[in-house]
Amino acid sequence: MRIEDVDRDREVPGAADDILRTLEAFGLAWDGPVLRQSERGAPYAAALDRLLARGAAYPCSCTRGDIAAVGGPDAPYPGTCRNGPARGDAISLAWRWRVPPGPVTVEDRLQGVLTQDVAGAVGDFVLRRKDGFWSYQLAVVVDDAAQEVTDVVRGLDLWDNTPRQVLLQQALGLPSPRYLHLPLVVEPDGAKLAKTRRSVPVDAAAAPRELTRVLELLRTAPPADLAGAPVREQLDWAVAEWRPERLRGLATLPLPAPRPGLPQDPSRV
Repeated sequence: MRIEDVDRDREVPGAADDILRTLEAFGLAWDGPVLRQSERGAPYAAALDRLLARGAAYPCSCTRGDIAAVGGPDAPYPGTCRNGPARGDAISLAWRWRVPPGPVTVEDRLQGVLTQDVAGAVGDFVLRRKDGFWSYQLAVVVDDAAQEVTDVVRGLDLWDNTPRQVLLQQALGLPSPRYLHLPLVVEPDGAKLAKTRRSVPVDAAAAPRELTRVLELLRTAPPADLAGAPVREQLDWAVAEWRPERLRGLATLPLPAPRPGLPQDPSRV
């Protein structure tokens, strides 16, 4: 179990504990202590030092405004500070990785072959931010190896993180897990789930019913006699019946439209 809380500014007090209790309610247990990235500065620093020793990382003084002024808000980092910080008066500096050129290919268990030229699409990305917080990319690579993660299963919206992580794994001599990116659950009209619409939190108090709904979305609907059964019974059946290829070719999994007459309360967030 890992709590990815490297961005402390965005952390909601109590949210991590709520996540753990929700997982327990759904029968999803973990082995060993809970690893919290906010407490893992030492191994991340060691990884950065290894890259610095090879000249593979460098300090950067650029702000988001500086980068946007060169290529726009979504442009890859242009390499402004590759030969030294462009702003010598900068009080704080970020650390970026010198991304090697060329395409990176990842074999995804559901999506097939995914390819991205990280240098061209993203550019040299941040390993440690100016405020001292570690980047998700470096932290997750170090922690996947430390926790001996063999399989990463996550949403399709995160697939473009994978080539960056594979490059870092190769640079640090770490193993690469197998990857499987699932289609995203969206609103009935295809829009992203949003607090301002009808999206509501998972109801841990009704875990058996909610788990049946999730399995139906994943094309692993339990038989009638298991629908709404205790979560352990549903999970045992679903693990044996899980066939990710049933989701091949799907980018999204729309929620069923709300039944007529049921109130929609956007305040339940």
